[in-house]
Amino acid sequence: SFTIPLRAADNVTVTIKLRPGVSLGCQISVKNTFSSSLRIRPGEIVTFTFTCSTPEKYFIMEIQKNIDCVSGPCPFGDVHLYPPGLPRLNRTFIWDVKASTKAGLELKFATPWLRQIQPGESCPDLVNYNINSCIDTATVNIGTFCRNGSVSRVKLLGGVVMSLHLPWNSALTTSGFSIANRSSIKRLCIIESILNRESSITLMSPNYPLGFPEDELMTWQFVVPSNLRASVFFHNYSLSNCERKEERVEYYLPGSVSNPEVFKLSDSQPANIAGSFNLSLQGCDQDAQNPGILRLLFQVVVQHPQIDENVTHLVDLSKERNMTVTIHFEGWPSRVPLMSEPMCLICKDPRTCDRVLTLVSGAIYKISFLCKDLSHLRITAEKGISCVDLRWCQKKIHALSVPKAITQLPVLLHKFVWKLIAPEVINVEITSPSLKLQQHLPDQRCNTSYSYSIVSATPEVDLNVGIFCPGGAIEKIQLRNNITISLKTFGKGFFNDSNHQDLKMSFVPHIKDECTFTVSPDPKAKIYLQSPNLPYGLPPYVSISWYVIVPSKQVARLGFSKDRMGIACETGRAYVNIKEQTPGAEEIVRREDELLPEPRNMHHNFWVNISNCKPVDNMQLTVQFWVTLAEKQIDLAVILAVLAGAGVLAAIGLTVCCVKKKKKKSQNPMVGVYNANVNTQMPGKQSLFKKDRKNNDSHVYAVIDDAMVYGHLLKESNGSVNPEVDVYRPFDGPMGSLPPSPPPFSFRKDIKRSPSTEEPLPLAETDQDSYTFAHQKSGELEDNGDNANEKNNGDTSTSFLEDKEQEGLEE
Repeated sequence: SFTIPLRAADNVTVTIKLRPGVSLGCQISVKNTFSSSLRIRPGEIVTFTFTCSTPEKYFIMEIQKNIDCVSGPCPFGDVHLYPPGLPRLNRTFIWDVKASTKAGLELKFATPWLRQIQPGESCPDLVNYNINSCIDTATVNIGTFCRNGSVSRVKLLGGVVMSLHLPWNSALTTSGFSIANRSSIKRLCIIESILNRESSITLMSPNYPLGFPEDELMTWQFVVPSNLRASVFFHNYSLSNCERKEERVEYYLPGSVSNPEVFKLSDSQPANIAGSFNLSLQGCDQDAQNPGILRLLFQVVVQHPQIDENVTHLVDLSKERNMTVTIHFEGWPSRVPLMSEPMCLICKDPRTCDRVLTLVSGAIYKISFLCKDLSHLRITAEKGISCVDLRWCQKKIHALSVPKAITQLPVLLHKFVWKLIAPEVINVEITSPSLKLQQHLPDQRCNTSYSYSIVSATPEVDLNVGIFCPGGAIEKIQLRNNITISLKTFGKGFFNDSNHQDLKMSFVPHIKDECTFTVSPDPKAKIYLQSPNLPYGLPPYVSISWYVIVPSKQVARLGFSKDRMGIACETGRAYVNIKEQTPGAEEIVRREDELLPEPRNMHHNFWVNISNCKPVDNMQLTVQFWVTLAEKQIDLAVILAVLAGAGVLAAIGLTVCCVKKKKKKSQNPMVGVYNANVNTQMPGKQSLFKKDRKNNDSHVYAVIDDAMVYGHLLKESNGSVNPEVDVYRPFDGPMGSLPPSPPPFSFRKDIKRSPSTEEPLPLAETDQDSYTFAHQKSGELEDNGDNANEKNNGDTSTSFLEDKEQEGLEE
C-alpha cells in the first residue's frame, strides 16, 4: 500500500489516472473501494493499493503545485519534487506560477543545463521539460527541452507553467531548476545559452512550428568566450502577412559600431563572431483576415579560430560574363548535412560566412575559409554562351576552359557547366585540336582526371551525346539545338591538367544530322565509337554520322561489334550507310533486318551514318563499331600483273615501231589484227552514245592507253558484294563535307519503272568497249611476205588483251 499525505500550505494536488488508450486491467483500491482514478487534494492523507503487480503499465500520475507570486511572496530558490514516497509510475510535475507582467520570472537551470528539441522529438533518457508563458489568458509554448545542453536561464514576462516529465523508472530526485524574481523584461522571453566550447546548438521561436505571437519581441543571449568564434545559420523560417511594421532580426555584436545590426530573415546571418552576442526576433501587426505564420529554426555553431582564417584568396571574375561560381559542402544540394557534423564555412568578408557561397561574374572577391578540412568543400560553376545572329558570332571561337581564378583555389572543382544557347538555324561545333577526345565506353574507359558530358537539348527530348575525355581520336563534334557541356573532375590531378585544356566551341550554320563526329584515328590504337544516348538508345528518326580520316599511306579496317542492329521498326526503316570519299566508290547500305557489313578495308576517308526508325516495343538502337589503321601493302599478284603488263606494252611498242617502218615501205599503215570474239559492250546496257562504238571510229586509237587496258588490274577490290537493298540512293553530295544520305522511306522495292522512263547510266557501267587496233579491208595483209609473223604477233597481243579483259569483267 501507498500513503500520500498532502499539507494544505503546499497547495499540491495529486492525480492518478489510466494511461490513454489502455484497457482497464488494473484498479485502485481505497478502503475496499475500487476505481480507475484517484485524486488527492491539499490537506488530505490517502492510503491506497493497486490490484495488479505492474501498475506502471496502466496508470500515470500528475503532481501539480500552484504558486501565487502576485498576492504573496514567491518561494524563490530550488524547486523540490514533492511529495516524497510516490508510487513508481510515469509522472509529470507541474508548477503553475502566477506573476505580474511588471515583475518577470526567471527559471535558472542547474548543470548540465537544457537542450531545446523540436515538437515530437524525444529525449534519450525520456526526461523532458516544457515551458509555457502565461500573459493574462494567453499561453505561449516557449519550448520543450532535454537535459545536457546549453540553455542555462529562461526569463519570462508574467506567469509560467513549468512541467517536468519523468518515466516510472527514473531515479531523479531533484527538479534541476530554481525560481528567481527579476524586474520586467518588456518582451516575451529571454533565453540564455552558454557556449563555452566547440559545439552546435539548435533553437526555435516560441510556438514552433506554429506562429510566433503577433507583434511580439524575444531575445536569445549567447555567452561565448572571446577565444571562440560563433556563426548563425537560419535553416527553416516563414513570414507572416504584416499590416504594420516589418518582421526582422536584430543583433548586438561585439565590436560593432552600428548596434543593433538589423537583418531580414532571408539574409545571410552574421558569422565568425568573436565573443558574446544577442539575437532578437521582432514580429509585426498581422493581417486579421490572413495572418500567416512567423516561425524560425536556426543553428549556432561555435568553433576555434582557424589557422588560415586570415588568409584571403582573390577570385577575379571581373572579365567573365554570364558565369556563377558556387563553393559548397560535399553532396550539395541533394544532401543536407547533419547539424552535428563539423562545419566548413566560406566567408566573402569577416562577418558574411555560410556553408554555401555563390559568386557572380563581373566582380572581384576576397574569400577565406573557416574549415579544419577543406576536402569537404567543392566548387560548381556555370557559364552561359549564346548566339542570336550568326553573322556576329560565327567568327568567334570560345575556349571552354576553367578560369584560373577557380583552379587556383584550395578547393576541388566538382563540376563546370557550359550552356550553349542558339536558335534553330544555328548549330554548335566543338573541337579539341591538340588533345582530341575519347568516347568513354566499356571497351575504352577514360582514365583521366576529368571528363566532359555532352547533352543536346531538343524541344521533345534530350540527347545524351556521351561522356568524353582528352586523349582520343575525335577532333570535332557538330551538334544541333542547345548544348550543355559538363566538365567533371576526378581527384586532385585536374589542378595540373587544367593548364592543358584545349576544348573550344563556335557557332556554325545549320547541319544535316543531329550529330556529326570527325574522327582521326591513332595509327597505334584501336578506337571504338558508339551511337549516342546511352543507355537508352538512339531516339526515333534521329540520324548520326561519323567522318573518319584515313592517311594517304595507310588503310583503315572498319568493323562492327555486333552482326545486327537488334531492333524491329514500327514505322520507317533504320539504316547503316558506309561511303568512301572517292569518285565512283560504292555506298554500302544495311537495313535493320539485314546483317551488318563484315570487317572491311577502307582506303580513303569515309562516312558512317546511322539513321533510326521508330522501333517497336520500346526497343533501343545502339550501334558500336571500331576502326584500326595499318600501312598500305601492295598485293604480290598485282605487282606481277603490272610487270607482265609492262612486258606486253614493251612488245606492243616494238610491234608499233615495226608497223611504222613497214608503212614507209608499202605506204599502207600496218595495224593489229582485230579479234572479233571480244565483247565490246555489256549485255543489256544502253549506250550513252546514239551510235555504237563498233559502228564508228571513236574507239580507234593509234596507241593503246595502258590505263584503259590494265587499270582494272590496279584497282584493289574489297571482295564485297552489293547487298540487295529495297531503298537505295547513291551518294551524290559534295565530298568531305556531308555524310551519305539515308534513302527515303517512301521508295519501295516493288515499285517498277515504266518502260518510257529512261535514265542515263553511269559512265563506269556503260563505257565497257575494248580499245583495239584499227583493222583494214580483207586481203590487204596477204601481199607482204612478212605478214605471217606480224599476224602471229597481232594474234598474241590481241589474245592477251582478250584474256585480261575477260578477267576484268569476271572480277
